[in-house]
This record gives sequence, C-alpha cells and structure tokens, in this order.
Amino acid sequence: MRRARWNAPLVVALTGLGLIALLGIVAPFLWEERATALGGSARAHPSGAHWLGTDALGRDVLARTLVATRLTLEMTLAATALAAVAGSLLGTVVWVSGRRVRELGLRLIDVMISYPALILALVIATVLGTGPTASLLAIGLGGAPAFARLTANMAASVAQRDFVTQARLMGVPPFRLLARHLLPNISGPLLVLVSVAFANVLVALSGLSFLGVGVQSPDYDWGALLNSGLESLYTNPAEAIGPAVAITVTGVLAGFVGDGLATALDPRAGGTTARARPAVEVAARSHRTPADALVTVDNLVVALPDGTRLVDDVSFHVMPGEILGLVGESGSGKSLTAMSVARILPEGLSAHAAELTLDDLDLTGSEADPRRLATEIGIVFQDPSASFNPALKVGGQLTETLRVHQGVRGGKARGRAVEALEQVRIENPARVVKQYPHELSGGMRQRAMIAAAILPGPRLIVADEPTTALDVTVQAEVLDLLKDINSTRGTSMLFISHDIGVIGTVCHRIVVMYAGRVVEELSAADLRAGRARHPYTKALLAASPRLQGMDADTDTVVERAPLATIPGRPPAPADRPAGCAFADRCPVVLDGLCGTERPPMADAVACHAVRQEVQPA
Repeated sequence: MRRARWNAPLVVALTGLGLIALLGIVAPFLWEERATALGGSARAHPSGAHWLGTDALGRDVLARTLVATRLTLEMTLAATALAAVAGSLLGTVVWVSGRRVRELGLRLIDVMISYPALILALVIATVLGTGPTASLLAIGLGGAPAFARLTANMAASVAQRDFVTQARLMGVPPFRLLARHLLPNISGPLLVLVSVAFANVLVALSGLSFLGVGVQSPDYDWGALLNSGLESLYTNPAEAIGPAVAITVTGVLAGFVGDGLATALDPRAGGTTARARPAVEVAARSHRTPADALVTVDNLVVALPDGTRLVDDVSFHVMPGEILGLVGESGSGKSLTAMSVARILPEGLSAHAAELTLDDLDLTGSEADPRRLATEIGIVFQDPSASFNPALKVGGQLTETLRVHQGVRGGKARGRAVEALEQVRIENPARVVKQYPHELSGGMRQRAMIAAAILPGPRLIVADEPTTALDVTVQAEVLDLLKDINSTRGTSMLFISHDIGVIGTVCHRIVVMYAGRVVEELSAADLRAGRARHPYTKALLAASPRLQGMDADTDTVVERAPLATIPGRPPAPADRPAGCAFADRCPVVLDGLCGTERPPMADAVACHAVRQEVQPA
C-alpha cells in the first residue's frame, strides 16, 4: 500500500470521527442516568432543562442520543469489519484457487451481488431475529457480496502480473500467495472502500432499527430513536433532530475519510515532480538553454523509491514550433522523460530536476495549475484502444478538458470537437462524436486521440510512440498529420520513438538516449546525412532497415542493405556502471577510461572516443 499523504479533508474527517468515538466512550458514564430517568412531562418541547425535549416516557432525548452513540458505533464497526473480512476473503480466495473453483466462486458472487444488500439483510434478519447481534450479522453478511465483487476485480488485475505467475511457478502455497502477493497490493483501495462502507453500514443499521426489525427496547441506537421521534414529527420535530443529525454527520465524515484516503493514496500523487527534499542528489544546473525555449529540462532524474535512477541527469530544450525527437532502445528512459514533462509518471516514481519548465510554468512543484497543465500540454499515447474509455462516446471524451478546465459546454463544446476531428482528417466527424471507441478503426482512434490532444489548443504535444500500434500505411498518414499540425498550428512536439528512421523523418532535432542518459544531440539534417558521431547513434542507424534499389519494371527489391545488430543488451538500472553505460557494446571502447569514467556531454556528444577521435578497427 502506498504511504498516504495527509490532506486537510482527511485530517478534519478523522478528527471529527475521533471526537464522536470519544463521545461514545464517555457518554454512558456521564448521561446514562439522565437518559433512562422517567420525567414528569412526556413529549415536552425543547427547553433549558431538555434541549431536544423529551420522549413519550419523559426521558431526555439529547441524553439518549448521546448515550446511543456507543451501541451505534459498536454495531457499525462490527458489521463493517464482518462485511470487509468475509467479502475480501471470498473475493481474493477465488483468485488463488484452481480454475473450476475460481469460476464457481465468481458465479456465486455474481448471483449474490444481483440482490440489493438491504434486501439480503432483511432476509437474514428475519431468519436470525431482532436485536443488536442479529442486526450487525444481517448487515455484515448482506454487505459482504459487494466487498467480494470489488475485491475480486482488484485482485484480478494483480493476479495477472508476472510476479504472481512466477510465485505460482515457484510453488508458493495459495494462502501464502494471498497474504504475501494479493492483499498487500490491493490494501490501499480496500482501505478506501472500508471507509465508504462504514457510512453505508451506519445508514443500513439505522434503517433496520427504524423499520422495527433491528435494536429492540430496552436497548436503543440512533435508528430506534429516530423511529420514536417520528411519532411526534409534526408536534415536536426536535425529538427526531438529534438522531437524524448524528446519523448524517457521522456518515458524511466517514465519506470524507474515504475521499481523503483516495486522494492521499492516489498513484498520480506519487508521479508528480518535486523540487523539495529530493530522494536522490540532483546535479546543479548545467544545460545551456536559449532564452526563448518553450520547454527546459535540466538535469532531470527519475528514480525508484530506493534511489535507483531510471533517468539520470537528462538535459534538453524544446523551441517554439519545434519537433524534438527522443530516440533509443526500450528501457532507455525516453518515455519516462516525456512523462516527467507531462507530470504523469507511473506510480512509485519520483522526478527531480535543477529546472523543469514549460515557458514560465514550473513543472517541478505541486503548485502547478492543473488547468494550465491540461490546456497547454496535449498527450498522444501509444495504444489508442487502451486510452479511450470504452463505456463513453468519443465526443464526451474529446470535450472533457473543455468542460472541466475551460468552461465550454453543450453545443459549443461539441462543435469544437467536430472541428478538431475535421482537422485530423476524419470523415463524417459529426457521426464519429456519437460513436463509441470500439466502433472506430485503430487509425481513426489514433486520429481521435490526436484531436483530443489539440482540442484545448496546447503549446506542447507529447507523442509517445504514436504509431507503434498501427500498420505501415496508417503510420505514414499519422506521421504526416502530426507534421501538418506542427507546421500549420506552430505546436511544439516532444516525439518519442525507438525507430530512428521515423525520428529522422518527422523531427527537427534529435536527442539520443541510452540507459537513462543523453548520449548525443544532433539535427535531423545531420542524422539523415549520416553525420552522427556517437557509436550508439551510428549503431542505431546501421540497425535501421533501408532499401537500396528497386526494379522499375517489376517493382521488386533487387538489393537490400545489410541489417546490422547491436551486440549485447543495455544494463539494468541497478547495474549501470560508473563509466559509460555503452562501453560493453561499443566498438571503439577505450580500456581504462570508458569503463570507469562517465563521459561528460561536450559539443553535443557524450563519448570519450569521439573526444579523442578514435575510429573503429
């Protein structure tokens, strides 16, 4: 579970619930006698002696409401714990069991969840009878199916991960798999669910007592007091105010606890950049950036919680109207670098930099305006089918930023969405906005995503492998579309790809990354002309397929350039050497230097051999 970051609503709600719990402890000692004493005046109106009046037997309503706090909270806590434990065990056990048991368990959960929890509780209460114990058992067991369904959904995503598969292959027993791998990975959302369920259980228990099938005299909880006050609602409404307010305030505070925990445990909260108290040491500002640069990235570090650097002292800039390409093998850190600029790092990663700005907007602090981020940075993801919500129509998803951050709604927002779809060359855009994502082809979904990115009028578009999931013909169309947007709208772009051929075609300037570091920066013209200097950049060019000749009559390949490969693999982040990370794969490695001393970035290239002008043998 992620470590929660305290926020004001969470603190206020927990404080309020703490005070109510304290009241539940001390109230019976202070007001029990007053709550049970028979007075001389039944159904008395509020007065100085009885602030909320008296009930039918002349007992003080306020005192009874305060004393009822203990029984109400005890029943609510017990029923919530029962529902959470029973439901969570059922929902997780099915995913560590065999296939047949899992299928049977999931079907059983589906059947139970088809009945409303309160109906199940009423049936159980009818069987068990009345009273506090029967009530909490009825509500707890009635609420278990909802916990089971939600827990099963969360456990399903964890059960598919590689580390669970590996544990199964290692022969880890099912319940150890449950305790060690499943439950810890869903504990955060589960805690939020328990907080919200507390409020629902409170209302359900009060509902049973209000209906007369819950707590019975001489015991009483808030629901029973509310039932008693209903009899004099028109003559003395104050009698119902006490328990009604108690139920409402406690339920609302519990809901706020759930919301506060959801915010505190939000994975996106851990993926933002921060300048204060970095987990790893960040180098001082070193990159020379033009004064009119739109984006400045200086000594960016992206690290795991243990301090392992995935991106290490990366520096570059993006000029207005420029397409800057980030290229490198998988694991080079190019996507993490781009996501740091967009402030959408994956859970558990932190980013720190000497400077990370978009024009005058500081991207390293938590105070960055979300509205400005949403409107000035557009993002085109790699897989459009996974980036659109399948349950919502395309038009509603395209206009979300306009509605939330720019206040544009209704027909005007829809009109701008249609206009954006026209700009990305989608036929019949008025029909497309009414369709669901699955009704579009892969190319149309990617175009729709580009439309969503340009709709708010961003100054920067981050395109993360935007053509990887598309076929070759559609790739060319999408690349042409991105270049057209750049030329007609003047939108700067940060273009990420592992294909150096695509990078050289689309971008104005290229930053080559290897093992989380920048190894070379050069213009697209130099790249196309073969004037790359770093051995890794040259190796990428050599490994890029190229056709050298075509037969004009048969339109067939007559000669194919030999396809080179780069020997070895990039080092894992935790195993990167102190020297050059490419040394073990480099054809011009310098013994005694490359393996021990990290090459500095000098004259747009970080390579000892280039500085000494060493040529491969």
